[in-house]
Amino acid sequence: MEYHDYYKILGVSRDSSAADIKTAYRKLAMEYHPDRNPGDKKAEERFKEINEAYQVLSDPKKRERYDQVGESYSQWQQNGAPENFDWSRWATQQPAGRPVDMDDLFGEGGFSDFFSSLFGGMNMGQTVRGRTSRRAPSYQQQVTISLKEAFTGTTRILQIGDRRVEVKIPAGVRTGSRIRVPGATSNKSDGNPSDLMLILDVAEDPFFEREGDDLHTQVMIDMFKAALGGEAEVKTMSGNVILTIPPGTQSDQVFRLSGRGMPHVKNAGTKGDLYIRVKVQIPRQLNDRQKSLLEEAARTK
Repeated sequence: MEYHDYYKILGVSRDSSAADIKTAYRKLAMEYHPDRNPGDKKAEERFKEINEAYQVLSDPKKRERYDQVGESYSQWQQNGAPENFDWSRWATQQPAGRPVDMDDLFGEGGFSDFFSSLFGGMNMGQTVRGRTSRRAPSYQQQVTISLKEAFTGTTRILQIGDRRVEVKIPAGVRTGSRIRVPGATSNKSDGNPSDLMLILDVAEDPFFEREGDDLHTQVMIDMFKAALGGEAEVKTMSGNVILTIPPGTQSDQVFRLSGRGMPHVKNAGTKGDLYIRVKVQIPRQLNDRQKSLLEEAARTK
């Protein structure tokens, strides 16, 4: 199995802060996002690779485990036989019953074998009012979806044995949301059906930041539009809209679009708001007339 250098993928050092890792991810994700590279398979694979790296390095527990593996693998490489590295020391133990293939949940090629082995299934006993339930235990599996999928709602197909189970993920879910799939697996010891608990992880988006049901984004305008007013096209989760820029708009001024945020998970008809931060871009070069007009404006202010 091939070792994945997640730090190299994101172009950061091993001692980088969480903020540095997030900044690097957002820059790369924006560059290789499928919306910006329609039909480009290489960009799509690169985007998956970037997302996988961020899923690990943005999670303190996953990052700690990954760093331990990386240190051990690096020492093994120095002995000149990396192909004989003992991956079984680090592979996550699957729970009793039929292990669930992560590709069943993410679709083929969703996450690498390296990721699946290190961060796959884990046991999670079911407890009711402080007592262990007699029912067969549930098994927990993380599922990553995009912010767009969390906005619209989506599905995942699980191939378990000879059964295909379609799991509906409602609009408005957030990281940590849980979806129980009753009787999806079987307990190896007694053959009784066991539930599968999907733990949702909503991936970072290169264009939007989420706070509860509200979304935050930014739009770039030039200094002339900021001073004189005008219109700017703004990306939203449901399509682009035109934002009216009033004269005298300042850099970092925030505008609110009501009902353009995320749907509420219990009422998809109720949505949060979209907050748009304006960034004013100063031109690097001006022609003579533009310079003259600005100089005149400066003298008469």
